[in-house]
Amino acid sequence: MRSAGSSAGAPIRVLIVDDHPGFRQAARALLAARGFAVVAETDCAVGALHVAARLEPDAVLLDVRLGEESGHEVARALTRLRPAPAVLLVSVCDPGDGEARALACGARGFVLKGRLAATDLARFWPRGPGRR
Repeated sequence: MRSAGSSAGAPIRVLIVDDHPGFRQAARALLAARGFAVVAETDCAVGALHVAARLEPDAVLLDVRLGEESGHEVARALTRLRPAPAVLLVSVCDPGDGEARALACGARGFVLKGRLAATDLARFWPRGPGRR
């Protein structure tokens, strides 16, 4: 049986962007357990754009709030990269329009951090040849 994070033997390569080290650590463990390959972590917008341009991850797990920086703006910039990663926005709270705002900035969706472990990430992140 193939894991949710793998396709044709190659795991989906993920960049984690969050300003809380504890969440990055938990997300890394969760993604690894599901067969995803976490290629890097960063805690800020500049780092996210730099690492994404250099490593070209298939997917990005991106916090809506990065201190004073907006994850929505980072998502817009990431989805303009070529190749563009599949961005999934996460947050500890949803003001009610989290999904709509995520889609409006080019992300594939929005998930509450507390529900990440129960979420089928294959709904948001690419699988198969040409994953993007």
